[in-house]
Amino acid sequence: MTTIYHNPRCGTSRTALQILQDRGLQVKVIEYLKTPLSRDSLGALITDAGLPVREAIRSKESLFQELKLDDPAITDDQLLDAMAEHPILMNRPFVVTNKGTRLCRPATVVEEIL
Repeated sequence: MTTIYHNPRCGTSRTALQILQDRGLQVKVIEYLKTPLSRDSLGALITDAGLPVREAIRSKESLFQELKLDDPAITDDQLLDAMAEHPILMNRPFVVTNKGTRLCRPATVVEEIL
């Protein structure tokens, strides 16, 4: 089973989903804004993707600046707390297949795990 953590308003997320569907894969679509991940699940997803937490947070989101998350003194734990509390801060889309987990930015990164 392939899973995408999806935001239908995001063009990159829509493109990644289309790539998966075009490949004929059964895709479990989780709209993470409607069904937010727990802090632990979010941390595991980021770890599985091999990313530092800072690369998994959406720094272009205005809330990122409002919460002053650009401060280098902010720890990974604090960033995870912020993403768990405000799912809009999670970068997207994350895709999980039996070959691995990736943050698919750009969407074509999904090819690495197909």
